[in-house]
Amino acid sequence: MKNTLTLVDSHCHLDMLKLAPEALDQRLAEARARGVAHFLCVSVDLSTWPQMLLLAQRYPDVSVSLGVHPLYEVEQEPSLETLCALAKAQPRVVAIGETGLDSHYTEAVASEVQEARFYTHLQAGRQLQLPVIVHTREAKQATLAILRQGLDTQASGVLHCFTEDWDMAKAALDLGMYISLSGIVTFKNAQDLREVARRVPLDRLLIETDAPYLAPVPYRGKVNQPAYVYEVAQCIADARGISLPELATATTENFYRLFQRASPIGYPVCC
Repeated sequence: MKNTLTLVDSHCHLDMLKLAPEALDQRLAEARARGVAHFLCVSVDLSTWPQMLLLAQRYPDVSVSLGVHPLYEVEQEPSLETLCALAKAQPRVVAIGETGLDSHYTEAVASEVQEARFYTHLQAGRQLQLPVIVHTREAKQATLAILRQGLDTQASGVLHCFTEDWDMAKAALDLGMYISLSGIVTFKNAQDLREVARRVPLDRLLIETDAPYLAPVPYRGKVNQPAYVYEVAQCIADARGISLPELATATTENFYRLFQRASPIGYPVCC
């Protein structure tokens, strides 16, 4: 029986799966068989971005972002001019990032470097009118402060792999952002996150795998795959007391509304 669900994996790292072409073909086919219609392959490092782009160009249902992760050490910080030039040259780029702040690993990139990098990405999003994919960990107030100053509320953005509290979600929503939930929402000790999943307005919610990381239950501890976004969707649907098709339809519409360059021809992107 044909799968009638339409899901989107709004954040994955297909290049980090480190699969041979035939094996990646198989993984994406498995995801499509479970209803996954689109994949957003997210950039973390400009030095590996050309290889990631070449990989993504093999698949018409894969879009890409452009950016440098806050924890990545680089020889030269990405300039606004570089980000804009690279993004303009590639129509497959639908977003800037991932960018943001991460205070968990204190020995990693210094906070002032992360903040400057974050501002540069937000400027690029504003200049290009592209949404920004934001990573935040143990940096709630600093992340919100920078977003309030630099986010283009028209192009908007998403807090990906959200693990913070409702207060932060509400503040981001008030800025016009979206909230994306990963396999963490399925973990036994994630009751507070499932409460956030219940409270985020359905028209501002996204789902993701963050593959190859953070595989959901019942695959926890294994290498994550885009196909497993199904489990993320099912968990959130159960938490909200709605059907899986309703959750799938809403999050897919949200994805194409936010990442308008990824939208298939004829797919509605307006409210």
